[in-house]
Amino acid sequence: QVQLVESGGGLVQVGGSLRLSCAATGSIINFIRMGWYRQAPGKQRDLVALITRSGSFYYADSVKGRFTISRDNANNTVYLQMNSLKPEDTAVYYCTGGNTLFPNPGADAWGQGTQVTVSS
Repeated sequence: QVQLVESGGGLVQVGGSLRLSCAATGSIINFIRMGWYRQAPGKQRDLVALITRSGSFYYADSVKGRFTISRDNANNTVYLQMNSLKPEDTAVYYCTGGNTLFPNPGADAWGQGTQVTVSS
């Protein structure tokens, strides 16, 4: 079965930057859509950004202008460049992949998550 493995999380100061990556392992696959969700302690999991194989994208209002999603189709890898980080960005970030343009959380593949902590 396909596995999604996130990396790049860590501790960063307010205003700093991090770059997350997510690679599909364990099979040969190229998702039509890949993206990122995040879940803060005590909160529900929220969509952060999506990107399709053809390059279209979506961003949550809370991260527009600060985060950039990109992908390497050849390696089935997706990235999330996070700039101007705020304490509110602190969360576990999860990578997803699916073969529909519209997100389908129940059917999509999910990674294990990587922690991002933004300190004042």
